[in-house]
Amino acid sequence: MDAPHDIPAAGGFPPGAMAAGPADTAALGARAAGLLRGGEVLLLHGGLGAGKTCFVQGLCAGLGVEAEVVSPTFTLVNSYDGRLRVHHLDFYRLDDRSDLDDIGLPDLLDEVVDGTAVLAAEWPGPLLPALGNLPFLELLAVAGPGGAGREWRLRGRPAPATAWQDLFRPGGPPC
Repeated sequence: MDAPHDIPAAGGFPPGAMAAGPADTAALGARAAGLLRGGEVLLLHGGLGAGKTCFVQGLCAGLGVEAEVVSPTFTLVNSYDGRLRVHHLDFYRLDDRSDLDDIGLPDLLDEVVDGTAVLAAEWPGPLLPALGNLPFLELLAVAGPGGAGREWRLRGRPAPATAWQDLFRPGGPPC
């Protein structure tokens, strides 16, 4: 990524699962929650209104979070407790020169590395240098065929496990 808010090209991801609307997006997030063991970093890409927060809402619901899950656009970090702790970050208002220590990122990443938390970051460009060699999953939401719904594409470092690939493959399990 050249700038912190660049969205990766869809061609760099394999084709993905379709979500007809917000309910399907949340359901996909809930199904993804079943694959989480702790220690995962999810990088969420997509334009404004693509469904990134909706996906995290479903993820949190699937982890048993009872609190209202809202976009952290203005707070930068929201943390939720469920089966795993979820740190939901949004870097839209930050640039590459921002000091991520000021929002407590080292402590959040320590919890992820310890396996007690999951990190889900929207507009993750400024976060990438702080990840070093940590593994991560990247999710990209793009408009579906004819602009209907969203296609959710997945790639990772290293390559995602088979269960993740199955969840995000075209025609995979219904949301």
